[in-house]
Amino acid sequence: MHFQLEVAPFKLNIQTTIPLVIDNLRKLYPPQLLTSVDDNSLADYDVSIDYSGLVRKYIKPQCSFKFDQFEPFLGLPIGHAYANLEWGMNYVIASNIFNYLIIHSGIVAKNNKAILFPAPPGSGKSTLTAYLQGQTSWRLLSDEMALIDPETLEAIPFVRPICLKNRSGQLVQQWFPDVAVSTIAGNTHKGDVVHVSPSKFSWEQRKTRAEIKSVVFPRYDPDVELEVYALTKTQAFMQLAENAFNFSLLGVEGFETIIQIIEKVDCYEIVYNDVKEVEKFLDEEVLFES
Repeated sequence: MHFQLEVAPFKLNIQTTIPLVIDNLRKLYPPQLLTSVDDNSLADYDVSIDYSGLVRKYIKPQCSFKFDQFEPFLGLPIGHAYANLEWGMNYVIASNIFNYLIIHSGIVAKNNKAILFPAPPGSGKSTLTAYLQGQTSWRLLSDEMALIDPETLEAIPFVRPICLKNRSGQLVQQWFPDVAVSTIAGNTHKGDVVHVSPSKFSWEQRKTRAEIKSVVFPRYDPDVELEVYALTKTQAFMQLAENAFNFSLLGVEGFETIIQIIEKVDCYEIVYNDVKEVEKFLDEEVLFES
């Protein structure tokens, strides 16, 4: 089947015959964003996720992701097909977008004031992002890639299902029992992975830009209550640059964009074991307007 998926600010054509992929797409994306199309429909990018050849459809089934007929990854077990598609879409955007600075970061907003959570895998940024976007007045912009307009320094929403690993998926389902959740991709290189659909408010505001209010580098530690450290401009610049996908490719523009963000907002490093304490800190110390 051929679908067109609108994930503002992009449109992707997706070709697949794998039932697991089709079912998860329909489950996690609003129906108005996922439409059946023919294979000649225009989009920003054309991708496919399908069986790795006829034999692999029946014997130890595998799936392959392709972008414009290029296969950037090795084949994966068929149970990983939907996760493979979502990871593949991340790859396509991160590899081909040069009009935005792209930061490996969760990003949420409240009252159109955005908080960036740049961090490496395993830091708890996606769990924290998933929790916040489900709270009143908060919304998701992305759990994986913050898109920053170099001209305005605004955060561009890129709303898609949130990727959660291992126990994080169970936690989110406890917090939000009615949330739509994908099938489990077990034993991936990231562990057991599920994708969860963002809040209704996040989908509704998927085209609304937000002003960057703060940059917060999170790290989850089950043995540490909330600790907050204010970063110097130099410390914040180095950490933010390390988490930027296309910083070097943008050259001077990328450098100046990060400098302008750092000069404009306060930056923190936090260690936490309770997402509610982080929300309280953000509300009372970061988003508070005197």
